[in-house]
Amino acid sequence: MPLERLEAKILTVSDSITAGSREDSSGAALEEFLGSESYAVVERRVVPDVIDEIANALSSMAYGFNGLIVTTGGAGFAQRDFTPEATRRILDRLAPGMAEAMRAISPRGRLSRVMAGTRGSALVLNLSAAPDRAVAMLAAVLDAVPEAVELLGGGSIPTTDAVELKTVD
Repeated sequence: MPLERLEAKILTVSDSITAGSREDSSGAALEEFLGSESYAVVERRVVPDVIDEIANALSSMAYGFNGLIVTTGGAGFAQRDFTPEATRRILDRLAPGMAEAMRAISPRGRLSRVMAGTRGSALVLNLSAAPDRAVAMLAAVLDAVPEAVELLGGGSIPTTDAVELKTVD
């Protein structure tokens, strides 16, 4: 049975936002975008760029949740960018195709270390810290998210994309 309501959670990883020295514009942009795509954002958190804190937050957010979890921040080359390492620590399975598609949205994607994968019945996607790039990365894979979440929740997807093969004489 298809999901009736798609739910999402957002984890912002930032030392400066945690310290209160800047606003969470990426988390806000993602929440607005997800809302426009009919997702209900049921939780937003902010943690500093500390591996254990990121991993603990992701584990907690994924527990018993069948939906999408996105992170924003901490996935670049800066010395304090640890989101991919923390995410890898908690994932059950990787979804490399999704990470590749997100990185392919722009030439700067080559500077991203984002990961994608599953934890229980949740799909976890790392996104950029920049609001416009975070939304663009999510938009690049959002069409596949409902099917992924449905499958993670134990559902099945009918095979309706049959391809007719033609022979050439």
